[in-house]
Amino acid sequence: MTTDVTTDVTTDATTRAQPTGTTGTAAAPTGLAAEHPARLALADHAPEVYRAMIRLDAAAHKGLDPVLVELVKIRASQLNHCAFCLDMHTKDALAAGESVERIVQLSAWQESRHFYTEKELAALELTEAVTVLTDGFVPDGVYARAAEHFDEVELSHLIASIVVINSWNRIAVTCRSVPGHYTPGQYK
Repeated sequence: MTTDVTTDVTTDATTRAQPTGTTGTAAAPTGLAAEHPARLALADHAPEVYRAMIRLDAAAHKGLDPVLVELVKIRASQLNHCAFCLDMHTKDALAAGESVERIVQLSAWQESRHFYTEKELAALELTEAVTVLTDGFVPDGVYARAAEHFDEVELSHLIASIVVINSWNRIAVTCRSVPGHYTPGQYK
C-alpha cells in the first residue's frame, strides 16, 4: 500500500482508493459545497478483505473488453448512486478511449440504444437486472439475450464483474468514500 500525501488517500497498487484519516471537511473552492469526510477506511481496518476484493475484481473481468467492463461499472454505479465509483470508472473509461457522449448516455441507454452495440446493450440490460434485484429475479429473456452475445466463459466473467462492482459500490457508499481525487490508472 502507498499513501498519497496530497489527497490523504491510502491505495493498493492494483485498484481503488480508500480515504484515510479524514476527520474534517476539505476546503471547497469558492462557491462550491464543502467536501464531506469519509466515514471509514476499510482498507486500513480490514486489509485482508480489501485484498481479497482486489483479487476478485481482477479475476472477474479477465477476458472481457476493458471498455465494456467500464460501461458496466459506470451503469451499476449510477444505479447504486456511488459517486466515488462513478468518478473512478468514468475517468478510466475516458482514458481507455470511450467517448463522453456514450458515457453521458448511459443513464438513458434504453432510449439511446443507437450509441451501443447489441453486445453492449445485452451487458447493460444484464447489469440492471443483477443490480436492481428488488424488481425481481433476473428475467430469463435478459439472461438469454446476454447468452446470445457472450460465450459461457465470458458470461461467467460478466456476471462476476457485475457482482464485484455492486460490492465495491456498497463498500464505497457505506464508507462514504470521497469522489473527485482519482486520476486514470492511478491504482494499476
